[in-house]
Amino acid sequence: MTTVLLVNLAATLFMTGLIWFVQVVHYPLFAHVGDPGFSAYAAVHSARTTRVVAPPMIVESLTAVALALSPPPEIPAPWAWAGVGLVAIIWVSTALLQVPRHRAFAAGFDGDAWRALVWSNWLRTVTWTARAVLVSAMVARVVAG
Repeated sequence: MTTVLLVNLAATLFMTGLIWFVQVVHYPLFAHVGDPGFSAYAAVHSARTTRVVAPPMIVESLTAVALALSPPPEIPAPWAWAGVGLVAIIWVSTALLQVPRHRAFAAGFDGDAWRALVWSNWLRTVTWTARAVLVSAMVARVVAG
């Protein structure tokens, strides 16, 4: 189960770093792309982003569930289940908050959708940061034995 924990940590840390970059740099820059061609830009952005984030998100989810179902003895079961809960928040937020705002960009830049995207993405940013702390604490407990 240590391998599963380390894979979970790697996926979580990757996504945590990526979401901070997206929140602080990438999404704010959407407002500076300009109207001509924004819908094409948004479509390519979404397709390429999906290719980068889907694999680690899936790996993170599967390993989080595996840890909850069979946690190492050093990890309290509630910690492992909290990790699954945080993953669920991220997936629900992605599906219900971020994806619809990205779809709104198919018609061109929409200032209201952009502001809602930047604001709502703080939920994922904070949640992934919490996961990074939680999974790091799990690893620390396993290492301390």
